[in-house]
Amino acid sequence: MNFKFPLATVTWDQAEIDAMQSVISSGNFTMGKHVAQFEREFAEYIGSRYAVMSNSGSSANLLMVAALFFTKENPLKPGDEVIVPAVSWSTTYFPLQQYGLKLRFVDIDLETLNYDLTQLATAITSKTRLLMVVNLLGNPNDFGRIRSIIGDRNIVLIEDNCESLGSEYDGRKSGTFGKMGSFSSFFSHHISTMEGGLTVTDDEELYHILLCLRAHGWTRNLPDVNHVSNKNPGDSFAESFRFVLPGYNLRPLELSGAIGSQQLQKLPNLIAERRRNAELFMEKMSDHPFLMIQKEIGKSSWFGFSLVLKTTASMDRVSLIEKLNSAGFECRPIVAGNFARNSVLKYFDYDIHGDLGNADHVDKCGLFIGNHHYPIAEAIDSLSRVK
Repeated sequence: MNFKFPLATVTWDQAEIDAMQSVISSGNFTMGKHVAQFEREFAEYIGSRYAVMSNSGSSANLLMVAALFFTKENPLKPGDEVIVPAVSWSTTYFPLQQYGLKLRFVDIDLETLNYDLTQLATAITSKTRLLMVVNLLGNPNDFGRIRSIIGDRNIVLIEDNCESLGSEYDGRKSGTFGKMGSFSSFFSHHISTMEGGLTVTDDEELYHILLCLRAHGWTRNLPDVNHVSNKNPGDSFAESFRFVLPGYNLRPLELSGAIGSQQLQKLPNLIAERRRNAELFMEKMSDHPFLMIQKEIGKSSWFGFSLVLKTTASMDRVSLIEKLNSAGFECRPIVAGNFARNSVLKYFDYDIHGDLGNADHVDKCGLFIGNHHYPIAEAIDSLSRVK
């Protein structure tokens, strides 16, 4: 079905085509200089010391979780407790399960769609080792309050920022408040490199672990002096296939790195246009009679526009979707809804803190429509007339 107002549209032009052609002409398609350049540029943009590109945002999450199991001091262990929000995408949770952590689901705030911070404060226990913070649909969390909740406890904070590239809290880019942060450059996200993701950190040891895990767990891509292995720089032949960590092949293509550099140049304007659309969206929809919209924290990068039926609404979500589709809007659930209701949890070690009423409401009564990098006044006007 073709929609007048789709969820996502292409952000490429001749610059990306030329970048791809330069890689094709070189004949070098595997991870190389273009990926390295994009990593440096991305780290500078986001405000981190290091960035490691991978083949997807899902892989960026996997690397982020895995790296915490291989630090020299106080590594995570199977059975450790991690706090997670009840609403997110599947690959927020899967790496945590795959590494044997015990998940503790906490409800979300119905306005921000991020953590219910009152619930979060009571969910943390003496067993909590890790806090996964998800910045949903472009909206950063209130990191001031989260830091206050953690206090001086030995809890590692990491961020799934795959939907929120370019968002800011207190003048700082989201994805940089934790020990590590993950990003996605899938087609429908703020920038697109075909498939792709990045993990950022300021910690040199974690950076070296990420490099090693991304490429088979071997030493080849590590600097001669590193935190993972004792390399013999005089024996490159032996070092080419020496394995020190149980890693993966999550390497991106040179094509993706070259495209990423071009996309990153456009990103400030892409974000500015999304924010301009959001201003009009909030103006038209803030006082809607039966729909709630997302409450912005800090400076959202507005991945999309959420619409949640109020409890007093006279229609259900099926009817809302029919009306939106008829008006030309493509719709999706708010990520995976309440993930704790998925049957895949039979494979998880988990518990639920308190009640997940808000997550349940979003699961049954919420959806989102697309935002874009160009003016969409016509779409927002059409949306405001859906009754």
